[in-house]
Amino acid sequence: MPATAASRRFRAGDLVGIQDDSRPQLAVVVGEKGGRLDLRAGFEARPVQRGARQLDLLASPPAEQPPPCRLSQVPWELSPERLQQAAPRPREAGAAWLLLVQESVSLSLPDFVDLVGDCADPAQTAACWLWLQGSQTLFRWRQERVEARSLVDVHRLRRDARRQRLREHRRRRWQEALRQRRPVHVEDLEPEQLEQLQLLRDWAGGVCGHPLPDDLQHALQAAHCHADAASIRHLLVDLAQWERHHLPSMETSIWHGGFAEELEAEARRLVDLCEAPQPGDEHRLDLTGLHTVTIDDDDTRDIDDGLSLEARLQGTGRLWIHIADPGRLVATDSPLDLEARRRGSSLYLARGPLPMFPEILSTGPLSLRPAARCPAWSVWVELAEDGSVAAAGVERSWVKPAYRLSYADADELIELAPPQERHLAEIHGLMELRRRWRMARGALNLDQPEGRVRGDGEHALLEITEPSPSRRMVAEAMILAGAVIARHGQEHGLALPYRSQLPVELPPAEELERLPPGPVRNAAIKRCLSRSHLGTSPAPHFSLGLESYVQATSPIRRYGDLLVQRQLQAQRQGQPPLTEADLGALLSELDGAVRQGQRIAREDQRHWQQVWFEQQQQHQWRGLFLRWLRPQDRLGLVHLEDMAMDLAAECHDTPAPGDEVLVRLLQVDSLRDLLRLTASA
Repeated sequence: MPATAASRRFRAGDLVGIQDDSRPQLAVVVGEKGGRLDLRAGFEARPVQRGARQLDLLASPPAEQPPPCRLSQVPWELSPERLQQAAPRPREAGAAWLLLVQESVSLSLPDFVDLVGDCADPAQTAACWLWLQGSQTLFRWRQERVEARSLVDVHRLRRDARRQRLREHRRRRWQEALRQRRPVHVEDLEPEQLEQLQLLRDWAGGVCGHPLPDDLQHALQAAHCHADAASIRHLLVDLAQWERHHLPSMETSIWHGGFAEELEAEARRLVDLCEAPQPGDEHRLDLTGLHTVTIDDDDTRDIDDGLSLEARLQGTGRLWIHIADPGRLVATDSPLDLEARRRGSSLYLARGPLPMFPEILSTGPLSLRPAARCPAWSVWVELAEDGSVAAAGVERSWVKPAYRLSYADADELIELAPPQERHLAEIHGLMELRRRWRMARGALNLDQPEGRVRGDGEHALLEITEPSPSRRMVAEAMILAGAVIARHGQEHGLALPYRSQLPVELPPAEELERLPPGPVRNAAIKRCLSRSHLGTSPAPHFSLGLESYVQATSPIRRYGDLLVQRQLQAQRQGQPPLTEADLGALLSELDGAVRQGQRIAREDQRHWQQVWFEQQQQHQWRGLFLRWLRPQDRLGLVHLEDMAMDLAAECHDTPAPGDEVLVRLLQVDSLRDLLRLTASA
C-alpha cells in the first residue's frame, strides 16, 4: 500500500469493525483506493469501501503470513458460532461493570477483553466489540475505549429497551393480526398502529386522501386484501374494527357522533321547563275538549300530528288537523335549533330513526302524547259538497289526544264504525271526498304495496306496507293541511317553502290501459314525472292536483316544516317574517343537509336489501319487467312481487313492460355494496 494516512494505521489483512448507520459488522482490509479502504465485509465477503474514521482496528495478522481476505481464513478463522461462544457472559460483564463504575476508569478494548474473557484472542476481541455495539446497556464505546454507564443510565436504557421490545411485540402482533385477519383490541396498539387503523377506517369510508404506508400495504397483501374501500371493509370486519352494517357515508356525516353532551343537557333542561308557562301560551285556543286521536306505525315514537272532528250545527263537521309545535320550547337560533338546521330532517334507517332533535325531546314534550295537554298548531277545514275547501283557518292551540292508534287499529274502526268512535269513519268519508276532488283536477293515484327491509340485530326483515283506508285518510289530511297553509301564505303574501311540480305529458290513456294496473302502470307514469321543486313563491303541484302546497305537518322531523310555523307565528304576532330572499338562503342551506340524509337513507336501505338477499336460501323470484334503465347495457327495472320492490336487473331477451320474468340472484356482497340480479322470460 502507498504510505497514506489510512495505511499508516491499517494494512491488508487487518480485522476491523465497521461503524456506520447500518448495523455494526466485521470486515477484513484488502487494499486502498483514493484514500478509502477496500474491505470484504461479513462472512459473505461483500466488497465495500469505508473511510478510516469509520473503522476500529481489532487485530492485525502476523507479518510472516499472507494477508487473509475473508473472516473465515487463517489467522482469523471466524464463524457465527465461534463469535457467539466468545461473547461476554452476563456474570462476567456485570462484574466488570461494577468494577469500572467503582473505580471510575475506562479501558482499551484489549484490557476489557482480558477482564471479561479467558484470553485476548481475535475471536474474543471481535465478539466483545460486536457485543459493545449491540443492545447491551452496561458499557459505552467511545473513542476506542470502554466506559461503564452510570446506574441511572443503565436503568433508563433498560426501561427504554423494555418499551422498545413491547412496541416491537405489539407491532408484530398487529402485523400478524392483519395477516391472519383476527380481532384486535385498540388498547393493545401503539400510536403508530392506531394511526394505521384510522387510516384503514378512512379508506373503508371512501376517504383515500392519504396513501397507505409501505409496511401496511405489505400487511394487506399478506392478508390477501386489496387496497380498495370494499376489501378493507371486509378486513376491518374480521378485525372487529368495523361494524358490519355501518354505512361508509356515515363516517364523515353529522349523524356519526350523535348529539353532543351539551345539547343533550339543553334538551333535559327544556324537558324540565315544558310544564312552565311560555310566551304566547295565553293566546292559544283551548281544543282539549275535542276528541283527538293520533295514528301512526306501531314503532313510531315521535308523534307529529292528530285528527279531530268538531260537530257543527249546519253542514258537515269541521275537521281539525293538529300539528306538534316544537317552537314553543326550541327558540330560533338556539343551540338545539342550529343543530336541527344542520341535520335538516330526521334520518330513518333500517335499524331505527336518528332524530332531528334529541330523543328525550322529540318523543317527549315535543310530541302529541296521549292524555297529555300538548301545544299545537291546528288547521281547521270545512269542506264543500264537492270536496273543495269552503272555509279554513290556522290556530295556535292546546290539544289533548285521547289515545294513539296504529294503522291496523284505525282500519278496524273505520270499517266497523262503532257509535263511540263514529268520528273516525266520518273523517275517512270527508277525506275520500277530498281525494276525489283532487283526482278530478289531475291528481295521480300511485298507491301500491311498498316493501322495506328493516334491520333486527344482524338479521334483515322484509316488511310490506299495503295501502289501507287509514293510511289514505291520514295522507289526505296531511295534504289538505299543506294546501290550506299554502293558500293562507298566498293570501297574506307570506314567504313559505312552497313545494311545486311542473306539469308533464303523461302517456295516452289507451296506452296506460294496455298496461297492468299497479306497479307496471305506475312505473310508466312515474317515468314521466319531474322532480318536485322547493321555492319561496306558490306554484302548482302537478301530481297532487293543487294550485299551491307546502309540507307543514312534520316539524319534529323536518326543519322546513318548523320554518313554516315560525313564519306563521311572526305574521300572527305582527313581527316581520323572513323575506323571500332570507328564506331562500335558509332553504339553500338546508338543501345540502337534506340531500345528504337522503343519500344515507338510500344507501342504508340498499345495504339491508343486500343483507336480505345474502340471508335467503331461495335464489330466484317471480317478477314483472317495468322498463329499461340502460338498454345498451341490458339493464332494466323489474318489480319483485314477493318483496314489493323495484330493483335493477340484467335483462335477457327483449321483454316489454308488464312481461313476467324470472329474477335470479347472481352475486351479492353487502360490504361491497354489490347486488347483481338477472331477469329472463
